[in-house]
Amino acid sequence: MTQSRPLSQSELKRLVARAALDYVESGAVLGVGTGSTVDQLIDQLSEIRDRIPACVSSSERSTKRLEALGFKVLDMNEVDSIGVYIDGADEIDGHFAMIKGGGGALTREKIVASISRRFVCIADASKKVDVLGRFPLPVEVIPMAAREIKRRLEALGADVKLRDFVTDNGCSILDAAGLEIRDPQGLETEINSWPGVVTVGLFAARGADVLLLGTSEGVKTFKRG
Repeated sequence: MTQSRPLSQSELKRLVARAALDYVESGAVLGVGTGSTVDQLIDQLSEIRDRIPACVSSSERSTKRLEALGFKVLDMNEVDSIGVYIDGADEIDGHFAMIKGGGGALTREKIVASISRRFVCIADASKKVDVLGRFPLPVEVIPMAAREIKRRLEALGADVKLRDFVTDNGCSILDAAGLEIRDPQGLETEINSWPGVVTVGLFAARGADVLLLGTSEGVKTFKRG
């Protein structure tokens, strides 16, 4: 009997992106995140363009992709709330806390998530972990504070590197590797309190509500509570 080949990471991303279309609220503004999995989502949103009056995007990259496909993209100051926000994650644990920011859009992603009633995370199976921290934790910082924030992260036991990257907000990103994050919300609160931090890429205080996980058996759905 011939065995089917395992799906590639790209194919898994395409699967979960398609599954996320079922969560789009017809006639409501849609929140759209950033990253390679979200790129797959945006491409497929064109199939249901007539159901989406406008979007709010978490990055210039996603905005350009949406506009190229004919979507209206609003500034977040033009909306009071968003029904559904769909975005990926670099890691997500069993409590729906995430590490995000591998693509550098963590601050805008956190802002959009904060006014969304429902956060749908789309990811391939490699992103599901028991303990966050295998993926380096991004921290967006005001450039003049980079050295001090690096020192504080190293005091937590992290190996910290300054990313060769400037965010859409004109800021820098420090990537903190080697952390074992067993209290994501506590660490999020602590790092966010440091002067010079714009935001840390921990999404625990406002984690995902739904996880659509692309696996070799297809898309698996997990819901908070």
